[in-house]
Amino acid sequence: MTRVLAFVSALLLRTACRSSVAQVCRQLRNQRPLSWAPFYLTQHGSNWSVCTAPSESVTYQELKQLLKSKTIVIDVREPWEIKEYGQIPGSINVPLGEVEQALKLDSSKFMETYNGKMPSTSDKIVFSCLAGVRSKKALETAMSLGYSRALHFPGGWEEWVKCEFADHQR
Repeated sequence: MTRVLAFVSALLLRTACRSSVAQVCRQLRNQRPLSWAPFYLTQHGSNWSVCTAPSESVTYQELKQLLKSKTIVIDVREPWEIKEYGQIPGSINVPLGEVEQALKLDSSKFMETYNGKMPSTSDKIVFSCLAGVRSKKALETAMSLGYSRALHFPGGWEEWVKCEFADHQR
């Protein structure tokens, strides 16, 4: 952990003039410079902490299992997409443009606005969209806000429908 912190400190000092800390965090998370210890940084007030990064995505089968537990699934598509095409059963619709503000709400306001349980930073959350692009952005937003157990379903609604149809054909 000391080597990780020394690396992060050196990188932050070297890039401080050119980059914000958030940009450095994204760079570290995306490039995973230390293969033996992938990590990301989170900010809690004025304090920064280094966290090890688990796998960020789930498969269809993993999502099916997670839906049986208390995992919160957030669909980040627009409401018209949900109405027209459908959604993963039990998911909460929070459009991508609202994710950051939604995750900062108190639980009663979240429930009132999105008709679902407000996740805590320690809850397992899975973000979904149509095909994985928006859910990946929502995942990055959640992780930057300290949601350390956030994941995304890269197959999105397209894969969900295809797999559900195939499951029902058996």
